[in-house]
Amino acid sequence: MTVHKGQTMDEITQHISRIVEGIEAKDLDGLRHLYSADVVSFDVEPPLQHAGIDAKLANWAMAFAFFQDVKYEFRDLTVTADENVAFAYGFGRLHGTTNTGVAVDGMWVRATFGLRRTDGHWLVTHDQVSVPFDIATGTAVTGLEP
Repeated sequence: MTVHKGQTMDEITQHISRIVEGIEAKDLDGLRHLYSADVVSFDVEPPLQHAGIDAKLANWAMAFAFFQDVKYEFRDLTVTADENVAFAYGFGRLHGTTNTGVAVDGMWVRATFGLRRTDGHWLVTHDQVSVPFDIATGTAVTGLEP
């Protein structure tokens, strides 16, 4: 298959957009099809790694159970890709209204995605979400904005 660089970039951008749509719809089945079965996720919640699609979706299920409605904002997406492998990064913010009616602004995090084209479809094989920390105190710095 011959893929033009611009086409690949567009495909990755659309893939990340589908992740955002799946999060906002709380659509675990839809999200399942966007990640590889063996995805490894380094999320902000313990443990250090969530291995496999079921662990990844369990993380999202916990977040979805917390929110009555959820929004996910993603900005400053940068993509580097060839025909079969890509990585993308930017800033994400999960926010919404909790089940108790409290509006939560969330915090900006750094997000990185590793993707692989499998059978003609892009799948996330690795993602990492992080926040900076203050080295002197060891505490997370969560009030930063891009």
